[in-house]
Amino acid sequence: MFLATCQLSRLNDFAPGAVVFGSSEAMQALRSRLYKVASANVPILIQGERGTGKDIIARMIHDSSPWKSGSFVKADCLAISGTLLERQLFGYEKGVFAGAYETKPGRVEMAHRGTLFLDEISKLDLALQSKLLQLLQDGQFCRSGAQEDKKVEVRIVCATNRQLEIEIENGAFRKDLFHRINVMNLRLPPLRERRGDIEGLAHYFLEHYKRKYNCRVGSLSGELLAMLEKYHWPGNIHELENLIKRYVILGSDEVISNALVARSEQEFLSPEINLNGPISLKKLTRELEGKVILKVLEAHQWNRKRAARALCISYRGLLYKIRDAGLCPNQ
Repeated sequence: MFLATCQLSRLNDFAPGAVVFGSSEAMQALRSRLYKVASANVPILIQGERGTGKDIIARMIHDSSPWKSGSFVKADCLAISGTLLERQLFGYEKGVFAGAYETKPGRVEMAHRGTLFLDEISKLDLALQSKLLQLLQDGQFCRSGAQEDKKVEVRIVCATNRQLEIEIENGAFRKDLFHRINVMNLRLPPLRERRGDIEGLAHYFLEHYKRKYNCRVGSLSGELLAMLEKYHWPGNIHELENLIKRYVILGSDEVISNALVARSEQEFLSPEINLNGPISLKKLTRELEGKVILKVLEAHQWNRKRAARALCISYRGLLYKIRDAGLCPNQ
């Protein structure tokens, strides 16, 4: 149940910084900021969508810090919760519960003079948030079942894909803890905001898994790369990695092209909804209607009369909706 250190992330295990950060302006700014904050012993909050590589950045912070000789210890607050997470983080004394046959140190102690990485910190329940706050304030904690506090020196790095300000408003996250962990903030852009880095990442994953699986497959074609750069990537870097891995194993262009077409078709009628803020139902409805109209127009080679009949609306009504949605034949 307890591991002395967490394993390296897959990408960080083999990829140099040039691949991790790419060439986009946002990632270069992140790289510069990362190396500046790594040397300061202050808490860092990493924010970004799932699959953007927050665990990779956390590891790079540790490896670039004066405490890199210590352990890098990860705890996933989403995987387990409540009492189990408390025991994992802070440890427990022998006999404190049935099955506790010996005293066990927690992840906090394992990270002494190193880095403790708390992934998905937004999922930490309020009781554990109080214990974490104590650790951040005075460097002390108490094992489950113990009578005395223990003192540690540990660098705290947290990550989340949610807006903690919204969690605070909802009463799910402590405001004082937020200010404690947010001394330094790093935001990872989603892959769709750094499309210029997709080709480099794809080539790197291709060469890596060709060596790992001892497979002979051709390079990615220009057409395939164009499809990769146009795709929305809701799963970000991890989705790209898995797709290239599948390509290497099966050795066919259709593995990628068919998957991207199928995913794009599935997402076509799925509006992107930001659940961390106010939701405009009117705007979402308008966007969805525009997608449907565009799909029908393309199916009828932009013959608006036939498209109007297919949509069961008047020709004049369709013209109004086309103008309202800002659609044009070359979209």
